[in-house]
Amino acid sequence: MSFGKTTPILRIFDETKALAFYVDFLGFTLDWQHRFGDDFPLYLQVSRDGCVLHLSEHHGDCTPGSALRIETDELEAFQAQLLAKQYPFAHPHIQAMPWGSQDMTVVDPFGNRLVFTNAISV
Repeated sequence: MSFGKTTPILRIFDETKALAFYVDFLGFTLDWQHRFGDDFPLYLQVSRDGCVLHLSEHHGDCTPGSALRIETDELEAFQAQLLAKQYPFAHPHIQAMPWGSQDMTVVDPFGNRLVFTNAISV
């Protein structure tokens, strides 16, 4: 038995704010988006390298305020990229964790917590 990749779904409430955060600030690519009709909630996918996230305005898909960990082997370089963008709502810093990893937490405009970590799984 084996399991494939996990794709988290994060709740969003505003398309403009979501794209400004995930695409413009974090540097993800907008892969696709879908609405069942005009004035229906938006569902979309963003990705950066091997990290794929689904973002949803549908109230039944997920809960705002979720948290997830995203592994990276270039945490310091990623932090420098983010700080250079001077995004007014986040000033990420790297924190040494007691369990040995270096973590950088960024909260999206909807209260979802993305923890970028250098703790690479084996």
